[in-house]
Amino acid sequence: MLDLSNQSQSIHAAFEKQSDQQKTEYRIRLNASIDVTRFLLNFGLSFRGHDESESSKNKGLFLGLLEWLGNRLPDVDRIILKHAPKNDMMTLPKIRKDIVSACAQETMKAIIDDLDGDYFGILVDESKDISHHEQMALALRYVDKKGQVNEPFISLVRVSDISAKSLKEAILSLLIKHSLSPSKIRGQGYDGASNMQGKMNGLKALILQETPSAYSVHCFAHQLQLTLVAVAKKHKERRDQLRDHQAELLEQLLESGEVQSGKGLNQERGLQRPGDTRLGSCCKTLDNFVILFSSIVHVLGVIECEGDVNDRLQAEAFLSKLKHLNLFSCFT
Repeated sequence: MLDLSNQSQSIHAAFEKQSDQQKTEYRIRLNASIDVTRFLLNFGLSFRGHDESESSKNKGLFLGLLEWLGNRLPDVDRIILKHAPKNDMMTLPKIRKDIVSACAQETMKAIIDDLDGDYFGILVDESKDISHHEQMALALRYVDKKGQVNEPFISLVRVSDISAKSLKEAILSLLIKHSLSPSKIRGQGYDGASNMQGKMNGLKALILQETPSAYSVHCFAHQLQLTLVAVAKKHKERRDQLRDHQAELLEQLLESGEVQSGKGLNQERGLQRPGDTRLGSCCKTLDNFVILFSSIVHVLGVIECEGDVNDRLQAEAFLSKLKHLNLFSCFT
């Protein structure tokens, strides 16, 4: 058994004992695994398959891409996977996790360097995973030296519960871990849950106690999202009316030459999938709202005239609110 406390038996010493050819082949195998890992991370793809045995026809994307890489690079193919030493294949799940962890650390370092000690806002959401464990997602929002707004994802961590106190502790712990000072927080973005927006004991209030300049803005896109989802769930026929009206309007605009046709243009728009209320969908929600505004107003007008009592009142209230906000002049 190796005694790693013994300098002569250390990993570095063991590596130095290898021949130049063995070192070269090791680096090639490692670089191949790193390249495949970076590709999968870049596109947010899964690594493992259900069956990674030698006889499996679908070993998952990591092993599949590694095999594909070897098929196109003969010099790589002769020393990876089945051609590699059994104790040095660089494909074990633990190796993959180590590479992913290293990529995460380098990405985080680049984000911190880009932030350069400046002010930032925090965007926080929480939900249960498939095993019903509570978890919290944290993203930053800041303006870089080029004047561009960035919203990088920082971490997803498990929390004991979703009380405001637990979420605050998790947020501060993450910020300190990455050498970010809570005193630099200048904005908070949450959904409308009471544990987030409570005036006395909500997360917003607790963060303000630490940093009085960390002003909070309720995610209005989230409010709009919930409204659209509620309409889509309750009124499938209204959703169809919305799409039909938008298709008719688009046809008229194409005939008049006000919009151009072409590949990738004028794709069908619709309401977000019911239940999809995560922060990541907010931008798409607002984009669809702008594109579909006239059709939304048209359908609300139909509901105001033909719906039942409650629907008519809601439609009337929505239209009144849009007029009060002067949105008609913005989108028409």
